[in-house]
Formats: sequence, C-alpha cells, structure tokens
Amino acid sequence: MALLNINPTRMALMDLKRRTSSATRGHKLLKDKQDGLMQQFLAIIKQAKELRLTVEQQLGDAFKKFLLASSWMSDAELENALSSPQAEISLDVKTKNVMSVRIPEFTLHKEGEIRTYGYHGTNALLDEAIDAFDRLFEVLISLAQIEKQSESLATELETTRRRVNALEHKMIPDLLETVKYITMKLDETERAGIIATMMIKASLEEAEKEELSAK
Repeated sequence: MALLNINPTRMALMDLKRRTSSATRGHKLLKDKQDGLMQQFLAIIKQAKELRLTVEQQLGDAFKKFLLASSWMSDAELENALSSPQAEISLDVKTKNVMSVRIPEFTLHKEGEIRTYGYHGTNALLDEAIDAFDRLFEVLISLAQIEKQSESLATELETTRRRVNALEHKMIPDLLETVKYITMKLDETERAGIIATMMIKASLEEAEKEELSAK
C-alpha cells in the first residue's frame, strides 16, 4: 500500500471516498465477469478436448482406409482417380458476443461431388477413405472454431484477471490508506483548532478577570 500524493483537505477526502466506492463497485463487476468467463472457458475447453479426441480417432481411421485402398491400386490409378476434384468448399465466419468477448462462429458450405472418379481402376476402400476424410474436415472446422473461441476467452480472462488484481491489491488499498491518512490529518487539525480556541477563550477570560480585579 502507498499513500496517494493528495493534499489532505475535506474536498479531497470526499473525492477519494467517491473514487473508493466506484473502484469497489467496479471490482465486484469485474470479479463477476471473471467468474462468468471462467465458466464459459472451462465449458469450451471440455468441448475442445472431446473434439480433439474425435479428430484423432477419425484421422487415424481415414488414413488407415486410405492406405488400404492405395495398397490395392497402382500409383498411376490413384493419381488419376484424385486428379480432377469437383467439390468446392467455402467458409462463412460470423462473430457473437459472449460477456463482451467477440468469438467466431464458422459455417461450412460444400458444393459438388467429392468422388468424381469412375469405378474402373478404383475400389470401395477408396470410397470409404474419401468419405472419411470428408467427415473429418467438418470436425476439423468445428475444432478450429472451438479453439479460436477458447483463445479469445483466455485473452479476455487474463485481461480481466489483471484488472481485478490491480483493483484488489493496489488501487483500492491505496485509496483506503489515503482516506484513512487524510481523515486522521483532518481530525488532528480539528483537535488542534479546538485546543487553540479553548486556549484563546481561557486567555480572554483570564484577561477579563484581571481587568475586573484592577477596577
């Protein structure tokens, strides 16, 4: 804690009390926001963990099917089958507001056929592999969305945490300490004024008595 460089006056004391009250309310609001962000962050982290496991499983399954399909096909047949893609993919990105944090939402659009090859020179294993990679891509987009959301929430959570700590451990204690110091100073000044007034009054009464005695 440290005293603020403020003259110990009643106006300054009133301003400090107002600032202290505002800082206390702000601290409560930020603390509530921090708790809410933490709940959202933990929920998204849980989703991301589940999606990551799904991606790992589907990725392994897709590569396994592709390796099996390619083992029954020559390199030329495989290259010919995959050389003329007709599917088109686009991604729309929107944002939504979650506790003053803008997080992205991805929408995947697919057009055309992903399997454009004929039956000659290919096999069902290749069909399964292509379909598996197609499903995997959708899950990867969902995972990217979740991880970007968690990144945005983590950034805002850290910023809010620093603000809460600054108010709780620095600003509010300094304000309270300064309020206490100025209050003590004003009380001392008031006591000194009362004592000075009493001494003046006593001196006047003494002088009045002496004057009456002289008469």
